Amino acid sequence: MTLDKIQNPVVRAAAYAFFELKRHYYQRRFPGLKMARGTLIKGSISVKGNVQISIADGCRLGKAIEIFGSGQVTVGRNCSLNGCWIGCDNSVTIADDCLISDCYLLDTDYHNLDPRLRHAPAGPKVTRPVIIERNVWIGANSTVMKGVTVGQDSVVGLGSVIRKSVPAGVVAIGNPQQIIKRFTPEQMTEQAQPPSPIPPQIVA
Repeated sequence: MTLDKIQNPVVRAAAYAFFELKRHYYQRRFPGLKMARGTLIKGSISVKGNVQISIADGCRLGKAIEIFGSGQVTVGRNCSLNGCWIGCDNSVTIADDCLISDCYLLDTDYHNLDPRLRHAPAGPKVTRPVIIERNVWIGANSTVMKGVTVGQDSVVGLGSVIRKSVPAGVVAIGNPQQIIKRFTPEQMTEQAQPPSPIPPQIVA
C-alpha cells in the first residue's frame, strides 16, 4: 500500500501524519537509523548495537523488524521489509524494489570456524558483505549467509539456506541450494545502478 492510493484527501493527510510520527519516533529512539520521509512503518523496528541504517524513499516496513550489529545496512528505494532479521557487522546492502520477507540476512558467523580459535575474538574471515541486488524476492524463513550476492530479479524460495552467490534472473531453493528456474530476458527488468551508501533522500 502507498499513500497515493488513498482517494480521500483528509484520510490521506491523516495517514501521512501518522506514519511521519512513527518515523520520527524510531529515528529519535535509535540514532543510527535514518529513514526517508514517507516511509510506511506498519509494524515495529528494533535496533541493537551501533549498526548504522539508511532506508530510502518509498519503503514499507511490516511486522517486527530486528537489525543489530556494528556495520552498515543500506536499503534502496521502494523496498518491502516484512519481519526480517538482519545481523550486520560489516555491510548488508539491499538495492531498489526488493521484497524481503520474514527471513534472515547475516553477514557474519560471529565465531571463528577453527576449533582452536572458536572462543577467541572473531577474525577477518568471520564477516563478509551481503548484497541483495535490484528487484530480488527473499522468501519467508530463508537464510542468506555472509559473502553472498543475490543477483538482480532473482528469487530465494521459502526456507532456503543460501551459502553461495545466486546469479541474476533465477529461482534458487533448498538446503543445499539449487537453481530450479531461469527467467528469460523478456521477463527480467532493466539494469539499474546500485544504491548509494547513504541514499540522498534521507531527511530528519
